[in-house]
Amino acid sequence: MNAPSPGLAIRPAVDADTPALHDVCLRTADAGKDGTALFSDAQIPGYIWSVPYARFEPDFAFVLDNGERAIGYVVAAPDTKAFLRRLDAEWWPKVRQTVADLKPSRPLDAMALSRIAHPEPAKDWLTHEYPAHLHINVLPDAQSSGWGKRMIETELATLRDHGVPGVHLGVSPTNERAMGFYSHLGFERIDRDGHVVFTMKLRGR
Repeated sequence: MNAPSPGLAIRPAVDADTPALHDVCLRTADAGKDGTALFSDAQIPGYIWSVPYARFEPDFAFVLDNGERAIGYVVAAPDTKAFLRRLDAEWWPKVRQTVADLKPSRPLDAMALSRIAHPEPAKDWLTHEYPAHLHINVLPDAQSSGWGKRMIETELATLRDHGVPGVHLGVSPTNERAMGFYSHLGFERIDRDGHVVFTMKLRGR
């Protein structure tokens, strides 16, 4: 891994980062690669995997800033079940109205619209020990530079400071690079129900 690139900094996300959160999410939506061609609406990935975290859990939302804009983010929900309940009440109804007229025409439209219409519920077997979950994405220019590790460390430290006992995240089975990254950072892999999940305990229970 190369030394962290100069001129970049990790900072808390702010409302003005919303367009960048959408952009970074889209441009990493294909198992870490550019997913622009996979969605009819460029906003859709961000509706699911980035923007609501910054909106509803701002204490756990950080971006990688190049001095002009955010080129990466790490976001988390410390209590997955509570977060999903809040999205059901305050986020998904508005998003559903926004995408109501969208007809699936790109490869991942149907999947994303299904996720918006019927969000995946929390898994009790997972959230019992690992109640938090996180997402991280960084644009290619800043990948393999040490910043991803720093961003994860920032998020884990914040979760620990808030007394969170454990965290999990899902990974596409095709994203071998990401799986290697999380294993290197000390996450433990769990394969269950067709999903690949990485977990880490943050303190004893």
